[in-house]
Amino acid sequence: MSTYELHKNALVKVAMGKKQEIKYPCKANSSPKYPLEIYSENMFTLKTMAKALPKPIFLSFLKQWSRWQNLDKMTVDSIVHTVHVWVMDHRVMHYMHWFQLQTGTMAEKHNMFLSLLSSYTPGSEEVTQVDQLSGLQLLQSEPDASSFPSGRMHMTFQVHRYMIWDMLSSMFVQCGPNGTSILYIPLVFISYNGDTLDEKTGLLQSNEVLLHAAVELVNLLELDMHMAHMYMTPGTEQEFFLVECMMYALQPDLKIMGCMLVGQLPPWHQQLEDHYFGHIPSCMMYMISELELECLCLGIPIKTHHNEVVPAQFKVTLIFKEASVAMDHNLLTMDMLHKVAHHHNLHVLYHEKPFKGINGSGKHCNWAVATNCGKNLLDLTHVLLLCATILSSSNEHCLGMQEAPPAIISAFLGNQLNEVLNAINEDCPLKNFSMPQFQTIKVSGTVLDVKDAGLPHIARDLTDCNHTLPIAFTGNKFEFCAIGSKQSPSFPVTVLNCMVTTAITEIVTNLHAQMGSKPTPSDDDTLAVICRYIRLMHPVCFEGDNYSDAWVAEAVCCGLPNICTVPEAFTYLLKDKHLAMLTTDTGIFSHSELMLHYHILNEHYAKDTILSQQILPAAIKYCKLLAESTTMPKAIGIEAAPKVQVLNELAPLVTTLEAEHAKLTATVQKLIDHGSNDSNKHAQAACNLVVPAIAAMCNTADMLKTTVADKYWLLPKYAKLLLMIRSDWSAGLITCGE
Repeated sequence: MSTYELHKNALVKVAMGKKQEIKYPCKANSSPKYPLEIYSENMFTLKTMAKALPKPIFLSFLKQWSRWQNLDKMTVDSIVHTVHVWVMDHRVMHYMHWFQLQTGTMAEKHNMFLSLLSSYTPGSEEVTQVDQLSGLQLLQSEPDASSFPSGRMHMTFQVHRYMIWDMLSSMFVQCGPNGTSILYIPLVFISYNGDTLDEKTGLLQSNEVLLHAAVELVNLLELDMHMAHMYMTPGTEQEFFLVECMMYALQPDLKIMGCMLVGQLPPWHQQLEDHYFGHIPSCMMYMISELELECLCLGIPIKTHHNEVVPAQFKVTLIFKEASVAMDHNLLTMDMLHKVAHHHNLHVLYHEKPFKGINGSGKHCNWAVATNCGKNLLDLTHVLLLCATILSSSNEHCLGMQEAPPAIISAFLGNQLNEVLNAINEDCPLKNFSMPQFQTIKVSGTVLDVKDAGLPHIARDLTDCNHTLPIAFTGNKFEFCAIGSKQSPSFPVTVLNCMVTTAITEIVTNLHAQMGSKPTPSDDDTLAVICRYIRLMHPVCFEGDNYSDAWVAEAVCCGLPNICTVPEAFTYLLKDKHLAMLTTDTGIFSHSELMLHYHILNEHYAKDTILSQQILPAAIKYCKLLAESTTMPKAIGIEAAPKVQVLNELAPLVTTLEAEHAKLTATVQKLIDHGSNDSNKHAQAACNLVVPAIAAMCNTADMLKTTVADKYWLLPKYAKLLLMIRSDWSAGLITCGE
């Protein structure tokens, strides 16, 4: 069967396919369950543990959970027994160690509960089958980790690693194959010498130092509060594309790279601005309904879902949780999206720029510290570090364009906060925010009167939100808008925590120096320190359009660097100021652990290249067909000018593409043969040589695509990938021969 027939059959199956329906969970009496009854029913929560454990044992666990003491053997064994009884009711055959690798993916190690115990007597052996999970197996495991990326920290023969149970994240059960289930045990991953090898360990450590510093500052400023603990509570917003599985299977670039290297926009995409918050396609509604039910069972409420800017692009938003749990929930939701989409013959694309020429996807991480004082602090002197944590080969397609991540890191604080800070710094009176500011809308304090008796007055936020900047203050939290959609947010949030910790520690030190021997700082002492930091962060605060040329010019005057390439951003991890902040000042990373991150980031960037092997054969075959079709009419005296013109346009493009393909192959081979021991130099070479060569080849291929007939073009076009997700367009695409 030809590729053209495969495309056509795929379109017909998509258009005629039935939606996958699932049954809503019901009670034993067949009545539907309430959402509150579904919530976290597949999680081994503290509430589940409290019901099953003796009270002294549970209280002992709570002390460890609250970081007050270490677990003793009796407590561990009791928890293991309770877990084992609980999972047997869920048809669990395997338990799985589940942790975050620094490659941005989740690692899984599956083990069967069933074990064999042998007893020997003279001349015989008796084997007994038992279901068991020991306390040691729960608390830690020792995998063979020789094939994990080491960033040159360890030799290949040094394989000993440790996986340790993260008690802040609850264990949970997910469905496995053939009616079975799997117990997931969230873990951290460290080396034989105690070095961090995952992304969660650093996050947990950064949470501890941040919250300790924040409590110290709050207690210094607010003596009557007596804060003992605070919580860092991020919440993520996940963007993604959905494409039909059949179209995805026919596109090797999507399967290998996650993005289309070759392709042109369809006549209709995002120009009319009608997709954002528009009517959600029925296939998406069926899929998201199943996703919500699955996530609800795992204690992950999906608060919001809606269409994004581009056809086939969507967003889901999760509720704020404690940092470790929030990161697990984001990664678990991404994994669940893949699984559920497959049930509906769809495939999820998390690549930041899967289709050129239209908006890409990102991830917003709302960062906040949960305390009744409502203070948020952010040290903006280390913002260049954030570029190193958020950039990758896929995110580079957006770098410096009209979407995140921006090439210049800055922060948005909003009108009111800026007015307050400027008034403090300049010792001038505050602007009265209660005065009317619009003629058609009456503004009274934070209330908007929309001039219609049938509509209520609404509360207005004290500041707008600016998503053109990577960091935006939104009233009671900061919104970090530059994380890649396929990226784990753990490492960026860890670095953000370190930045805030450093700022708080410096503020506390300066307050003590300013107040001298006084027991508490006076208002004048506090204002003096605040003014010092207002002047320090002024260059990176911007209230306008971060994508505009005006901001680029202003940033130059402020001395802010314009980061144009991903390898350049990685170098900021090792700058003296940032290196000291991440290692000696906060103690979150050792020098070797930071070098591990640095090497992995550079190596991944250098290796993310691809060559498409299907374009030249299609173009050559079409050239041959055109040449034959022009020879025959001439033999009988018929004019073949149109075909000759197409052939004249096509032949030079084929020649150019062959030359560019040869050049790219030679460049890649040269990098492989003469690879530098310096991973950043290797990444820089890939950026300067390979990326431009791929771009030139793809541009030529795009020109070929407009000339070669659809019947001979082997790759699906943008229209089939972007518009097929809308069920009302499927039939039209078939009749149009797309």
